[in-house]
Amino acid sequence: MSDPVLAIFEATGAYLRGHFRLTSGLHSPEYLQCAKVLQHPTHAFDFGVALGREFGKLTGGQKIDAVVSPAMGGLIIGHEVARAVGARFVFTERDASGKMTLRRGFEIEPGETTVVVEDVITTGGSSREVIEILEDRGAKVLAAGSIIDRSGGQADLGVKRIALATLQVTAWSPENCPLCQQGLPVTKPGSRNVA
Repeated sequence: MSDPVLAIFEATGAYLRGHFRLTSGLHSPEYLQCAKVLQHPTHAFDFGVALGREFGKLTGGQKIDAVVSPAMGGLIIGHEVARAVGARFVFTERDASGKMTLRRGFEIEPGETTVVVEDVITTGGSSREVIEILEDRGAKVLAAGSIIDRSGGQADLGVKRIALATLQVTAWSPENCPLCQQGLPVTKPGSRNVA
């Protein structure tokens, strides 16, 4: 692969091919398992520095008070971006009802400047939930970012966003999935099950 970010995914066995159910519920023949890349601290650090640099360009060097990520996928890369930009790191997680929320005593104060960081964006649903939580608390969301954008640049988060690599990956609804029609078993390798 010519893209250096995707080359790291290939080298670490994190670029998977098969039949996958994504967090969004869509099915795809490709899956990017960021945890396999981020288990290597050097890659996590390098991606965090690269995203931090891109946030600096995107925000004109504006100070970032907090980096906020949705659990689970955003935890490692969010922490590394926070380290790179000199901000604190907090994360959201789903409560028993499935609603994204701040827990563990994390607070966001009105007027704080924040960025939202995930490992991979496909539809942007989790990032939008985090952005809504931050805005409800009066924070200013400067931008959002991810290592990989699987939407081909199409996911709309309502804020400026960056990605280290952008892909246009085929995805289908389960009822229109040709892999399902072929009877191929589907796997769900991500951190959140979909009903």
